[in-house]
Amino acid sequence: MELNDLDIKTLSLLCQRGRMTWAELAGQLGLSAPAAADRVKRLEERGLITGYSALLDAEALGLNLTAFIAVTLDHPRHRAGFLAQVNASAEILECHHVTGDDDYLLKVRCCHTRALEALITDQLKDIEGVAKTRTLIVLSTVKETQVPPLDHLSES
Repeated sequence: MELNDLDIKTLSLLCQRGRMTWAELAGQLGLSAPAAADRVKRLEERGLITGYSALLDAEALGLNLTAFIAVTLDHPRHRAGFLAQVNASAEILECHHVTGDDDYLLKVRCCHTRALEALITDQLKDIEGVAKTRTLIVLSTVKETQVPPLDHLSES
């Protein structure tokens, strides 16, 4: 995928501050506001920018427990049902199909251990085909970001 330096800078600026005005973005890029807006529109059309959202402080919202749950399915035929249930659960923030002994790794946020227990016992283990779960509770978080690295895009 071909991106020039201005595209990369645009992505970087929007990742840092997604609510900046077209005029502010244009000033940072050395463009007019309409040109900056057109550049962003092209990045959206190419699928590089998939949406915009507010970043919320989970702990300030009372979601004080973060955990990772490894899930093993007993057979691949249960994948569709499992993924449908995962997508329906608000507490499950991420679901990754992984290599190794487990099939999926879930990142979850809950209010407390009772809510985590309910998620595991009443939701996950109740899904047909879930053979095993393994849970890691996060003690503290040093780094958490939704911004992917962009440095490799400007390497020649």
